[in-house]
Amino acid sequence: MNRRAGGCILPVRMKRAIQHLLAVCLCCIAGAAQGQLTIEITGGGSNQIPVAVLQFAGESVLPTRITDIIEADLLRSGRFRMQYAGGVNPLPTDPTQVNFSEWKTRNADAIVIGGAQQLSRGRYEVRFRLLDVPKQTQIAGVAFTLSSAQVRATAHHIADIIYEKLTGERGVFSTRIAYVVKQNGRFELRIADADGQGAQVALASREPIISPSWSPDGTRLAYVSFERKKPVVYVHSLTTGQRHVVANFRGSNSGPAWSPDGKQLAAVLSKEGGSQLYLVNPDGSNVRRITRSATIDTEPVFSADGRFIYFTSDRGGSPQIYRMGADGGDATRVTFDGEYNVSPRLSPDGKTMAFVSRRDGRFQLAVMDLGSGQVQILTDTQRDESPSFAPNGTMILYATEVGGRGVLAAVSSDGRVKQRLSVQAADVREPAWGPFLGN
Repeated sequence: MNRRAGGCILPVRMKRAIQHLLAVCLCCIAGAAQGQLTIEITGGGSNQIPVAVLQFAGESVLPTRITDIIEADLLRSGRFRMQYAGGVNPLPTDPTQVNFSEWKTRNADAIVIGGAQQLSRGRYEVRFRLLDVPKQTQIAGVAFTLSSAQVRATAHHIADIIYEKLTGERGVFSTRIAYVVKQNGRFELRIADADGQGAQVALASREPIISPSWSPDGTRLAYVSFERKKPVVYVHSLTTGQRHVVANFRGSNSGPAWSPDGKQLAAVLSKEGGSQLYLVNPDGSNVRRITRSATIDTEPVFSADGRFIYFTSDRGGSPQIYRMGADGGDATRVTFDGEYNVSPRLSPDGKTMAFVSRRDGRFQLAVMDLGSGQVQILTDTQRDESPSFAPNGTMILYATEVGGRGVLAAVSSDGRVKQRLSVQAADVREPAWGPFLGN
């Protein structure tokens, strides 16, 4: 996918992301999944930016309407209020063709215009421009050359550019999520775009698959499979489809979590008795124990800077979250509010911890400001589990139950934006939000 910038210089990381997306194409995984995730928006944000996405001139040549995907991405974020974009003829492709006074009366702060044309050999060119209505200026403008298979990826990148230019935060529409679907006695580890589309099966088994964890570069997944009739930790390459065993010791092997540099995994092993935390290289070498308690230590996760490991332990009499140095040592208790707090996950900036807290018999997603210790409950559901931050820290993906069936849900870190993701007639659990591509 080639691209040319006009009106602004696209951040270098976006160029790398586009190149990386082509390299990590999931070409070697098992194939398209039956039943995509569908997303239902159940709560909206505040102070939304009013934006109009006009139909791109000539986009009928594309196999999919690219503006529909862009608009859906922006709407799903909860940060934008989509303004009516119809009734414009001819469709503008250049700022000089835009009647800014009309868009002021439509209460749009920004508008998106563009065009598409078919090139030779099955290629297309798509151009877009983001315009500031009050200032009557161009904020961003980029041209992409793409194939029919890259329309959705291009739309997500355009939405990412719009999101970043208007909010100052990096967008996550081009990222991916992993999750496990149980259907008809079969378990599938699936990889999908952040909007739930394009799902592919990385692993299918008659035995459970749990705890997927993305490598920092987004090219590998660590997970636990029971296909050997016991929990075994694997690392799976999404570029080649090959995988290898990382931990298959006597007893249980579970809870893999990558270090930020991708050079090691934390895992929970019971090879010496009770469940304790270990570090291991991704190839399975250099296994070393880092906790030595007489109780259960589990669910490790590295801090964003790699200096600490947060984990769940019942060493104080009930499950609580603790922190220790990444190489072990003394542990400090982090959670004190309530008798049951588990499944720590750290925000990318290291300032917030998401976790599951039991309140009045309900297991709910909570967040803690690690600076102040203040805790906020984000959900009103009954059985939340497996939180996972988006790589920009604005949303948290988690699993819950609705009508006795597992679904995924997402909530903004302030609790205002809410979504529900489900697969028809299937049980969906174990979500993990992947990293930015091409860092």
